Amino acid sequence: MPTRTTVPFGPQHPVLPEPIQLRLTYEDEKVVEVMPVIGYGHRGIEKACELHEYAKNIYVCERICGICSYQHSATVVEVMEKLWPVEITPRVKYLRTIWAEMSRTHSHLLWLGLLADAFGFESMFLQFWRIREKVLDLLEMTTGHRVIQSVNVVGGVRRNISEDQKKIIIDVLETVRKESNDLVTVLINDYTVKARTVGVGVLTKEQAVSLGCVGPTLRASGVAEDARLTGYDAYGELNYEPIVENAGDCYARALVRARELFQAIDLQIVALGKLPEGEIAVKVKGNPKANEAIMRTEAPRGELFYYAKGNGTRNLERLKIRTPTFANLPSVLVMLPGCQLADVPVNVLSIDPCISCTER
Repeated sequence: MPTRTTVPFGPQHPVLPEPIQLRLTYEDEKVVEVMPVIGYGHRGIEKACELHEYAKNIYVCERICGICSYQHSATVVEVMEKLWPVEITPRVKYLRTIWAEMSRTHSHLLWLGLLADAFGFESMFLQFWRIREKVLDLLEMTTGHRVIQSVNVVGGVRRNISEDQKKIIIDVLETVRKESNDLVTVLINDYTVKARTVGVGVLTKEQAVSLGCVGPTLRASGVAEDARLTGYDAYGELNYEPIVENAGDCYARALVRARELFQAIDLQIVALGKLPEGEIAVKVKGNPKANEAIMRTEAPRGELFYYAKGNGTRNLERLKIRTPTFANLPSVLVMLPGCQLADVPVNVLSIDPCISCTER
C-alpha cells in the first residue's frame, strides 16, 4: 500500500505570494487530500468600518487589497450612494468604468507574469511586469497614484480626464496591446505551458456552479456569469459580453484572463470615445436614512459583493464584504486531489488567489 505523507504548501512559498497554507496529503507524487489553513492575514476591516465615519470607510476599504484597490473603493462608494440615495452624473459612470478596466488590465498583466514565473520563465515574467508599469503610469497620471488611487468619493470622483490625457491613454493602451499580444502568443502556445496546464486542475461547469465560483475561474468552466452584465456604471452602454472558455482546466483559466486583458483595453478605448460632458461630483449632505443596500461589481478576480446597513447616523451599523477569492477557494479542494505534487503551484495560481482580500 502506498505511503501517505502530509506536507505544508505555504504560507511562504516562491510561487505563492499569499499568506495561506495548504496541507497536502499525497501518495508517491499524487495529491489525495487537501486541507486549507487560513487566518494569517485577518485585520478586522469589517468591524473597523462600523467605527469610522462614511468618508473614512472609503480609505479603509480600498486598502483591503493592493491589486484590486480601485474596485473596492468604487464598490464601497456605490453601495453608500444607494443608502442616501445619490444619483451620479453620466461622466462619473464612464470615468469609474475606465479606471475599473485600467485596474483589470494591470491585474491580468501581473497574473500572466506570475504564471510565467511559475514555469521558470523569468525573462517573460519581467517583460509582463515591464508592460504593466505603463498601465500603472496611466493610473498615476489620471488619479494621482499608482496603487491606492483614492479617487472615488460619495457622489462622484476627485479627478477628471482631460482631452490631452485621453490621447495619451489611447496611445499607451495601443502600445500595451501590441507588446502584450507578442508575449501572450508565446506563452499560450508554448509546449511546456500546455503540457503543465491542459487537462490539469479540471473544474467542470457543474462543480463551478455548485461551489459558487466567480470571475475567470467560473467563466473558464463555461458559465457566462459576470457582474458587468447588470449594466452598472457605463457597462450597459458598451455592449459588453463576457469571455468564456469551456475546458475548465488551468489552460482555460489562463486563456480567459489573456483574452480579458485585450477586452479591457478595448472597453477603455470605447469608453474614452463616448465620455460624456458634465460634472464629476454632486454635493451630498447629511446622513442617509436607516436602510440597507447591496452592490455587486466585477473585480479582476471576480464578483465583489458589498452589503451596507445604515442607521441614520454618520456610522454604518454593518458592512459585509464578500470577495472573489473567498468564493473561489473551495474550488482548490476539487482541483488538487488527483494531480501531481509538481502541479500544485500552477493549480493554486490558476484561481488568482488574494488572501488579504479573503481574510480582511
